[in-house]
Amino acid sequence: MKVLVVGGGGREHAILWALSQSSKVSKLYCAPGNGGIAALAECVPIQVNQFELLSEFALAQSIDLVVVGPDDPLFEGIVDHFEALGIAVFGPRQNAAIIEGSKVFTKQLLKKYSIPTATYESFEDFESAAAYLQAHSIPVVIKADGLAAGKGVTVAFSREEAEQALREIMVDKVFGEAGNQVVIEEFLTGQEMSILAFVDGEVVRPMTPSQDHKQVFDGDKGPNTGGMGTYSPVPHIDQALVDEAIANILIPTARAMVAEGRPFRGVLYAGLMMTPQGPKTIEFNARFGDPETQVVLPRLKTDLLDIFLAVVNGKLADLEIEWRDEAAVCVIAASGGYPGTFERGFVIEGLDEVEDAIVFHAGTKRAEDGSLLTNGGRVLGVTALGKDIEEARTKAYAEIEKIRFHGKHSRTDIALKALVK
Repeated sequence: MKVLVVGGGGREHAILWALSQSSKVSKLYCAPGNGGIAALAECVPIQVNQFELLSEFALAQSIDLVVVGPDDPLFEGIVDHFEALGIAVFGPRQNAAIIEGSKVFTKQLLKKYSIPTATYESFEDFESAAAYLQAHSIPVVIKADGLAAGKGVTVAFSREEAEQALREIMVDKVFGEAGNQVVIEEFLTGQEMSILAFVDGEVVRPMTPSQDHKQVFDGDKGPNTGGMGTYSPVPHIDQALVDEAIANILIPTARAMVAEGRPFRGVLYAGLMMTPQGPKTIEFNARFGDPETQVVLPRLKTDLLDIFLAVVNGKLADLEIEWRDEAAVCVIAASGGYPGTFERGFVIEGLDEVEDAIVFHAGTKRAEDGSLLTNGGRVLGVTALGKDIEEARTKAYAEIEKIRFHGKHSRTDIALKALVK
């Protein structure tokens, strides 16, 4: 089969890496791809929002399956576009991708179906939101309603910080139309965890759990990023809590979407908080997480193509999905200054010295002379497998040390939470 993956980051590199191991795949394409993806797939210079060009390419090349990586094209209806042309595509339709595209929609859905989440209010004007904020306890969480590249959420530990976040979202419009509405919700305490699941309507097949590290500096300090590293499994969170989250959050949400006439087919990503009252929903994404995918897929035993086709064809209930026992740890090498301003175009050295890890490229491009250059905030994800978290972590850090580029920054404490006895 010929497969086209839409996107160009670390998540898409991990998806292509997994697909490349399927005996059923004859040719891989990626649009637009990146410098590292080019080693696995033919990169096509078409952007993720250029639906017409993507579908023309898919038809011209007789593509058998399209896999959509990022959130924006899903929310804009790329799956509906391909389906209308009779092209098989993995991902939720536009009316289901709203579960990530609108936080107000999601909070209302959770409330309607009594699915555990933080208490909240939503607002369409700054004055009402600011008045509500004055009476709200601190800390508080403020979320832009729409897609904001993972940066539309502020956990405010002072009233001044909360008011500034609200003003930036609703008045200054730092996230554009995504800030037309906001959600203000209670601050939840506990361990954070991600559970991704393959979903086909009411059929939910959870992936192995993982835990992301969002803040840029050690000790969960500094501004939020797209993720500085992740690990799987999450041994310090009891399996009974994981099972509770699946039974009380993921499965009821899939059923709620069907009941609303918005059946979800694709990857449903639940961002969860393990609170003293049990698991609660922080957010949903409508696609593979980044960098969670970089530890989840290396632990997948089952052919990823078989899973994609089962979802597309409504046959997920008939498929057993198996996972490897080994643990996985991914550490991100980021550009200096990220998630603020940073420079691009620095030569990346040492990749050929990495022996005991998989290097997933997030923000790289290939220069005319063949060298690899930095081309994003998160540049590389180094994923290692081991018999347990400790071994995988040791390997990942040993291998990332071999990689060199100007301003390279990594956290040094990825997965340490899993090792606290």
